[in-house]
Amino acid sequence: MQNFVEPLGPRILIRKDESRHATRGGIVLPDRAEIPTITGRVVEISAEVASDELFPVRKYDKVLFNPKSAIPVDFENNVLFVVPIDDVVAVFRRAPQSQAAPSADESQDSLDADDVSEFSDSDDSAE
Repeated sequence: MQNFVEPLGPRILIRKDESRHATRGGIVLPDRAEIPTITGRVVEISAEVASDELFPVRKYDKVLFNPKSAIPVDFENNVLFVVPIDDVVAVFRRAPQSQAAPSADESQDSLDADDVSEFSDSDDSAE
């Protein structure tokens, strides 16, 4: 039988991202100067959050959250956090992949063919 944790009420379960020990420029930070990381992956969501359209948070989303009221849970050698949905302040999304942009000639041709019909004189002849 497999164990799992299901948050109750308006809460989600988050696995906190690992804190960085070096800056992007390569400066190594000592442990006590560690910058608190408040991003993580959603591991599980409560039924209440799943059914609420106001909170577009889904399982496996990367989120930014306020750790102040997060409750740490040691589960199968992992530290997870039960976080109230009100403490989730952002969801990271990727922009949808758009198709290859048409060349300047192709976009001009499609503009001429499609958009000019909207400005035809057919309405003027009815007057």
